[in-house]
Amino acid sequence: MTLKQVMATLERKGSDSIKRILMKHGAREPFFGVRIGDMKPIAKQLKGRQDLALELYATGNGDAQYLAGMIADGRQMTKAQLDAWAKTASWDMISGTTVPWVASEHPDGAALALKWIAAKSDQTARAGWSALAALAATRPDAELPLKEFARLLDRMPRDLPKATDGVRYTMNNFIIAVGTYLAPLGAKAIATARAIGEVRVDMGGTACKVPDAESYIVKARRGAAVAPKRKTVRC
Repeated sequence: MTLKQVMATLERKGSDSIKRILMKHGAREPFFGVRIGDMKPIAKQLKGRQDLALELYATGNGDAQYLAGMIADGRQMTKAQLDAWAKTASWDMISGTTVPWVASEHPDGAALALKWIAAKSDQTARAGWSALAALAATRPDAELPLKEFARLLDRMPRDLPKATDGVRYTMNNFIIAVGTYLAPLGAKAIATARAIGEVRVDMGGTACKVPDAESYIVKARRGAAVAPKRKTVRC
């Protein structure tokens, strides 16, 4: 399938009702409103089409960007390409899922994510925090910059309350990922969550809620000192 053919397929599968739901969650035009379940058969056909993944993402269409993340291999991307994806994510779902998927697969993913969290752009900063959380969930502890992660936890009680809603949400998820998957920093993550207290975010009138970091960590560990690492954070 060519880019034109894939875009035509996505458009046919788009739904006005899904568009309305996604717009409540922050989606912005252009996008068609395709269900993720309807994208999976398309992604199966296109898996490994790295060239097409880059073309899809470059359209700026939200559905195309999500599909791009489903078929791309982050290990094959250059740092410049990953940087471009972080800076041009069309909305929160892309910066919170698609970009972290590919960044967490790249050898320089941690270095890039640490740079992104300092960005002025909310979307780029969200991508950075989400990528760090993805790395915590998937990479062996020995491959992670644990000192940097500890430093970020130390900053949280001061920085998280001052962040914008979207960034604050992803910072909270970072605390959860560290506490859930990193044995050396588990206790520190819980102490950080307690120091911050309730994290409030305007969820735009949706039913979504901000997870309580400490209780989420404890539940995710299932009685163990740490939860087992995941093979991937991809949906």
